[in-house]
Amino acid sequence: MPKPRSNRKITKSPNRKIIDHPYRGLTGGQWLRGNLHAHTTRSDGKRPFQKVIDDYASRGYDFLMISDHDIFTNTAFYRRHKNRGMTLIPGNEITKNGPHMLHVGADRLVNPDRLRQLAINDVVASKGFIVCNHPNWLKDFNHCPLENLQQWVGYTGIEIYNGVIGHLQGSPYATNKWDILLTEGRRIWGFANDDSHWGGIDVELGWNMVYTKQNSAKAIVDAMQAGRFYASTGVTINNIKVRGSKIRIETDNARRIVALKNDGVRFAVVDDAAIEIEVPEKATYVRFECWGDGESFAWTQPFFIK
Repeated sequence: MPKPRSNRKITKSPNRKIIDHPYRGLTGGQWLRGNLHAHTTRSDGKRPFQKVIDDYASRGYDFLMISDHDIFTNTAFYRRHKNRGMTLIPGNEITKNGPHMLHVGADRLVNPDRLRQLAINDVVASKGFIVCNHPNWLKDFNHCPLENLQQWVGYTGIEIYNGVIGHLQGSPYATNKWDILLTEGRRIWGFANDDSHWGGIDVELGWNMVYTKQNSAKAIVDAMQAGRFYASTGVTINNIKVRGSKIRIETDNARRIVALKNDGVRFAVVDDAAIEIEVPEKATYVRFECWGDGESFAWTQPFFIK
């Protein structure tokens, strides 16, 4: 005998939100800490190659990329040195003829073409990815103009924090340009790096915490390209959960957590080490800043809302 049909009309909520984010499946792996921006005496750094590696290893770093200007540091060159237990990532800082860019996980030297889009295209066609460096460097706070970041396609992210700029002209922070780009619909990640040149005052200022199941250069590069990391200057995030239209962030040492949406609008602030929010109506992205003591922060990658 067939079951009677219900008279109740079932409809899908028109306001149902889908959160697209890079933090799915954070099980069975580990968080690794690393810096992608460091210089040696091979370019304009003040310390020899091995001393830079030794310094980062002594501070407990898990991975490092030497990014000397327009000099490709490959796996063969790394093998001539002691890695001190760190994973060393091939790379280069594309420098001449325009705004600086990191080529992370490189397989060759890319020509620093004056038309930076051609350099980006060259990287996209090979291995690795591009990070646009210190956008707010120099006295006009505009080393990498917003118009360039809006026009270029194919790059993976920007340095939202560059430690050495804290000792130079401009601002080490570039979350303003990040929010503008995210509001315009760009899907780019935020990185924090030292850009160390001297040692001491420009080391261990900013780093990237990457979640990966393997401690290899390829696994780390792939995880960063997918956005499975957060940027930090001292705050540790230990849990990221998404359930339905809610996002929860838990930290070890944040004093305040701020949730931001389109145009950099702060829509929630808690003076606590954890926060849970409901995604706001009409938001196309949400991101979190975790504030600790002094000038210590952590920045999540954006959660994109459909």
